[in-house]
Order: sequence, then C-alpha cells, then structure tokens
Amino acid sequence: MRDDHFHAGHRQELPRLLAMAAKVEHVHADKPDCPRGLAAHLQAMTGRLEQHMQKEETVLFPMLMAGAAARAVAPIQVLTAEHEEHGRDLARLRTLAHAFVPPPGACGTWRALYLGLAEFERAIMEHIHLENHVLFPGALRA
Repeated sequence: MRDDHFHAGHRQELPRLLAMAAKVEHVHADKPDCPRGLAAHLQAMTGRLEQHMQKEETVLFPMLMAGAAARAVAPIQVLTAEHEEHGRDLARLRTLAHAFVPPPGACGTWRALYLGLAEFERAIMEHIHLENHVLFPGALRA
C-alpha cells in the first residue's frame, strides 16, 4: 500500500509553489493585494504535510500491508486529526491568496501561482477525502 500518486505529486509541487510565492511577495511587495505571508504559510504547511506523509509511509501503510489493521486505530486517529489541521491550513492559504483570484494586471508568475495553489488545494482535499472515507474505514473494518 503506497500513496506515491499523491505524495510524489505534493513533494514535487510544493517547492515550485513556494518559490513562486516568495518571488511574487518580493517583486510585488508594494502592491496592496500582494499575498503577504503566503510563502511563510506554505513553508509551514510543507513541514506539516511532510511529517504527515512520513507517518503514513513509515507507520500506517506498513502496518496495513502486514495485516495488522487492528493496531491501526491509534495511527488512524492521529492522521485524521491532522487532516483537520490540513483543512485549516488550506483555508488560511485560500485567504492569503485572495481565493486564488489574481488582481487585474497580475504578472504570469502570480497567475501561475494562484492556478497552482488552486490545483494543490484540490489535490489535498481529494487525498484527505480518499483516506478519511475509503482507506481508513476499510482498514478499520479489516
């Protein structure tokens, strides 16, 4: 049981989004709709997501693959609680990025950043949904 589709995608996309956010904040710092604090928030999210993915890859997935689903209750509870935190992080991300709507005349990097953030949000929400409503309940029934 591996989650390479999601985890690899998140690990690939986050550095790119972080670099764009830092660039937009630096270049457009004087503009009123500059997404101030976005890069710092993305950096913090990256750390929390990486820790979460590591727990899945090193604890939960090996446990499930070994047929030890009965011991998975506590890790699943922890991961589910972290999903709630990820949801709060995404809400803050959306607020900082003005609902992913670039201002009129935004540069290409700013527009690409907001498109990338919207896709990232969608991917994280899909990831959370599949784990909370498919993987975790299935594991607990096993």
